[in-house]
Amino acid sequence: MTRNEKREIIIKIIYETIMLEKANTNYNLDDLINEQTEEKDEFIYDTLKGILENKDNIVKVSNKYLKDKWEFSRLAVPDQAIIILGVYELLYTDTPNKVAIDEAIELAKKYSNDDIPKVINGILDSVLHNEEKINE
Repeated sequence: MTRNEKREIIIKIIYETIMLEKANTNYNLDDLINEQTEEKDEFIYDTLKGILENKDNIVKVSNKYLKDKWEFSRLAVPDQAIIILGVYELLYTDTPNKVAIDEAIELAKKYSNDDIPKVINGILDSVLHNEEKINE
């Protein structure tokens, strides 16, 4: 499985967690992962664990760079999931910045409407140039 395919699984699981949290439904991360892939994959598990542990900060940072008084919570859930993954990779991992941004844009092209890749690029570019990388 390629990293791109793994990122697709990750955004699908992030999407699920957002929807379950909105419904005030408890979930088990391992169960959500097992529903998406039968492989035990360290990249998927570690990324999701890191995202869930840092989600509040990721959303806070993302909100800072949304234009025209938009709020993160007003974005479509697939777009939220892609932004969360992109910001997480920029701030919390050693993924090359260009890779993190390019992957997020490609996911947006696949799962969002035509305007969203530009929005995501703007947010991630702002995060890259204005936020300090957070050491794990």
